[in-house]
Parts: sequence; structure tokens; C-alpha cells
Amino acid sequence: MKIIVTVKQVPDPDIPPTHFKVDEAARKVAPPAGVAPVMNGYDGNALEAALRLKEKHGGTVTVLTVGGPEARDTLKRAIAMGADGAVHVNDPSLADADSAVTASVLAAAIRKIGEFDLILSGRQASDTDAGQVPLGVAEILGLPSVSPVVAIEPSGDGLKVNRMVEDGYQVIEVGLPALVAVSSEIGEPRYPPLRGIMAAGRAQIPSWTADDLGVDVGSARTSTLRRLYVEQREAKVDLIEADTPEEAGVKLADRLREAKLI
Repeated sequence: MKIIVTVKQVPDPDIPPTHFKVDEAARKVAPPAGVAPVMNGYDGNALEAALRLKEKHGGTVTVLTVGGPEARDTLKRAIAMGADGAVHVNDPSLADADSAVTASVLAAAIRKIGEFDLILSGRQASDTDAGQVPLGVAEILGLPSVSPVVAIEPSGDGLKVNRMVEDGYQVIEVGLPALVAVSSEIGEPRYPPLRGIMAAGRAQIPSWTADDLGVDVGSARTSTLRRLYVEQREAKVDLIEADTPEEAGVKLADRLREAKLI
């Protein structure tokens, strides 16, 4: 089975809140010194699912991303984890591309990669939480798609997947080729072994531009971030004094009524 996994690099969500800073003028997250961006969590789950399918049923795993030069670190980590290869779409004109443009670029890159059986991706990115790109890729490529998925197993000429719903999951059979967007319940990403890290250091990762893909981004739509800020909240504590618990309860109820909370 030939599997392509789409990944995205995002600010580290484990940054302590006290270290999380925002450059309001540039409208960007300003990560603390020494804290590099990381692979989007759901995409890490997708990569883990791909590697498990490869180990159990054979095949290859190719990882694909769109991003600046720093995104190569995420691709190298993917190779260290066990991916067979990676492709980097790096074009400054795509820096602020919206979900539709990103989906079209990924779809063009997938066509250029060539034959595949399955595309795996995370259900959404931790920085935008939009969840639009994977399904956009499927629409452009004319593929059946299922999201969010918590289990995948080959079945006949296709797949049997468990799709999350509000009170459980649906068992769905989907033909190949297909796109499946996974949730974190499918499995935690593995840690790269030393041998994998050494292989990633030697890996040759091709870098493609929009021109290489035949994508015209001259009039591409972009996303404009109007404001990015850390919400400031003030906490206030009122101490209710009383001689008995009963008196305290009455005073608390009166205070809540005054605040129109009850």
C-alpha cells in the first residue's frame, strides 16, 4: 500500500502559558527562545497510523508538507519515525494562503508524487482548528473521504474505518484510493529511534515551488489575521463572613441574586 501523509508545522502547544507571547504588531505567535515549532499533533497521529499499516501490511509512506524552510525539521522527524521519504513544498507566495489554496497546492503535489492508495491526514491543525484542508484535498482529487477516524483496517479491496460520532462510532467501508483524516484516539506517535534520526540526517528531501506544481498563485486567495492576542482576565474574590453555615448560605444566595446569577 502506497500511503501519503500530509503534515503541518505549528507552534508547540505545550509551551507554558507564562511563556506564550504574541507579537501583536506582526500578528504572530512569538515562541520563546529555544522552543522550535513541532509537527501538528493530529498529523503525528496520522503518521503513526500510516507506519502501523506499513508494518502490518507492507508498502511505503511518503510525507508531504507546505511551509517555509523551517518546516524541513518536521519532515526530518517524520523520516526519523519511519517514513520512507518526504516532499517539501516551499514557496514564499504561499505563506498566507487560505485553506482552499493550501488544499489545491497539496493536491497538485500529490499528483506530482504519483500513484498512491491512501492519503492520511490529521482531522485539523492545532493552530487554526479549521479542519478544512484534508476534505478540500479529497474534493479536488475526486476521492472518497472520511473524518474523523479512530481506527483503520484493510478490508478486501478497500478499508474498514471507525468514524467518530457523538455517542460512539460508525463502521464505514471505503474504496481505495481514498483520504482519511484521523483523530488522536487512533494512537500516539512513536518516538524516533536513534537509527531513524541518523537516517533522517542523511535523507534528501526534494523542495518544490508552486511553479514546479503548475499552480498559479498570482491571484491566490490569502487569509488575513485581523488580530491575535492573549486574552486578559481579572479575578476578584469576595469573602462572605458569617457566624453559622446557615447564615453564610443566606448571604451567598443574596449575593448571587444581586449579581443576577440565580
